[in-house]
Amino acid sequence: MATAARSGLVRTVRSDRPIDLAHTIAPLRRGAGDPCHQETADGAHWHASRMPSGPVTYRLVQDDRCSVRGQAWGPGAAEFLDRLEHMLCLDEDLSDFAPAHPKVVEAHRRFPGLRMLRTGLVLESLVPAVLEQKVHTISARASWRKLVRQFGEPAPGPAPEGLRLPPDAETWRRIPSWTFHRANVGPQRAQTIVRAARLAESLERTADQDPAEAARRLCSVPGIGIWTAAETAQRVYGDADALSVGDYHLAAVVGWTLLGRPIDDEAMVEYLEPLRPHRYRAVRLLEISGLAYKPKFGPRTSLTDHTWH
Repeated sequence: MATAARSGLVRTVRSDRPIDLAHTIAPLRRGAGDPCHQETADGAHWHASRMPSGPVTYRLVQDDRCSVRGQAWGPGAAEFLDRLEHMLCLDEDLSDFAPAHPKVVEAHRRFPGLRMLRTGLVLESLVPAVLEQKVHTISARASWRKLVRQFGEPAPGPAPEGLRLPPDAETWRRIPSWTFHRANVGPQRAQTIVRAARLAESLERTADQDPAEAARRLCSVPGIGIWTAAETAQRVYGDADALSVGDYHLAAVVGWTLLGRPIDDEAMVEYLEPLRPHRYRAVRLLEISGLAYKPKFGPRTSLTDHTWH
């Protein structure tokens, strides 16, 4: 694998401030068994996507604290590498990010290289977000694995064994209702995925819009609400403000972490208002720093232990 990985198109991107590759791209991975994403023993992050120009397998490694090296294979390889700086949000302006709470300040001090994600690939992130509506993450990710393994395609290039491209829009449109049912996807979520796939061309164009307008366009599709739009925006639009309002645990976690008591969605939105337009960034920093918590009987709940509401 090491020898093969040296082939393909290669590009290194650099920044004048740190790039934390692992934490930045972590939201792309839908669980440890995601067929579209793998991390290999050499520390490389592999992912399979469908660019407008065609399928791509890409491999990202942290070169040094301020640079990332990308390698890519397939018809979409050149386009992906051309957009790598854009995807990793190396153009972010953090001059207006001035958190006051000491826990957010500490998290940002410890993880200055966290970036947002701007893949520009709407359906790729929207479908798994729809699968995660109203069900436990474990179930949703099992459905994702089953559907991608059945309807996806082998990733191009010298990819790790088992790496697969997600289905394209036409394939999602044609998956029968009984097949969704066998993957433990109920009729409402299945119909939303098929509906989104039918509108894929229009939805993909939202990647070029202002994130707030793009989210409004997503929410105009029946079955897609503010939580699903936010989860998509966090990965597709580079939206540092895409707060997942409606999440089953998030408001309580934010309340316990920052106020020492539980709060609801309305109170969370009000409390985090001074952090706009970086509310999601603050949540991510608390998550990756390990400072986020929610006391309960039994194992501790983190922001990654979601049951969707």
